Formats: sequence, C-alpha cells, structure tokens
Amino acid sequence: MKPFSEPSERNREPILAILKRVFSRTKKVLEIGSGTGQHAAYFAPELPHLVWQASDRAENLADIRQWVADPIELDVDQPFPKVDADAVFSANTCHIMSWPQVERMFKGIGGMRSAKLFCLYGPFNYGGKHTSESNARFDAMLRGRDPASGIRDAESIVALAGKNGFSLAEDNAMPANNRLLVFRRD
Repeated sequence: MKPFSEPSERNREPILAILKRVFSRTKKVLEIGSGTGQHAAYFAPELPHLVWQASDRAENLADIRQWVADPIELDVDQPFPKVDADAVFSANTCHIMSWPQVERMFKGIGGMRSAKLFCLYGPFNYGGKHTSESNARFDAMLRGRDPASGIRDAESIVALAGKNGFSLAEDNAMPANNRLLVFRRD
C-alpha cells in the first residue's frame, strides 16, 4: 500500500505558493527528510523549471519510491552526500530530530557551497512559548514519545542558521500554526 500523510496533503498548496516565488530562479532542490515522498511528487511537476531531489534515511527510501523515482539516502548522522543543489527544502523534520541532529543538518547544508537558499517548514516556538494550544499539545506528545524531540524555538533555529552561513530572509505564517522560514546564504 502506498504510504500517505494527511498533513502532507493538506499543507502542500500553501507551501507551494511560497516555493513558486522563492524558488523562481532555482535549478535544483535537495529535499531533506522526504518522508512519504508526497511533497516531492507534488512539488516537482508544479515547479517544472527545477529538479527536485528527494532524500531520507535508508529505511524510508522504499516508501518514497512509490511516489517518486531515485530518492537518495541522506541521514544527518552520516556525512552528507555530494549534491549540487542551489536550494534545500525540509518539512516537519526539526521537531522529530534531536537537537544534535538538527545541528548536524544545518552544518551539512552549510557545507553545501552551491546551496544559496534553505526553506524550512514546520511548527516553531517564539520567545520560548508555543504559538497555540494545539502546538503545546503536539509538543507534549512528541516529547512523551521521544524526550529528544520537540518543537524548536525559532530564535535558536535562526542562530543555528547564522552559524552555518545563512540568514533569515522570510518568516511566513502558514495554516495549522506552522511557519515556512526562508534562509539565504550570507
């Protein structure tokens, strides 16, 4: 049975609206943490001027292949594969990973000299506070399942991006109390 994520289906249109603008001059995007592969399958034909490269950990590649061909293995706990992409996209990853894994992801992206843009989608806290009651409940569920995971503070993410050569260019409000942060290489 083909893997399916209801949130991926629901959030794809609002994300695409921003990506069409932000990636208007982009040629190749590396997606980190493609999950089911639904975003890659939807975004690639909607952005025909670029190549969309899906990636995830080895155990998820078979599921992704049911949606798109040729995903590559990328595990933030391992050295990043050589990918000549001028942009990176990641959705709903930072709150699933441990903080050291988030740091390694940003370091890996920072090491991709060709990457000039990084778009990061998901829920974030601001000023150490949840932006909604639903995000507070979601954060408690995540931390109950894995104490190393949880919704990250936007300020910490922005600081981490800065340490790896990127600065915040946009902070876009999205449905369901999510954000789409756009970082540009300094």
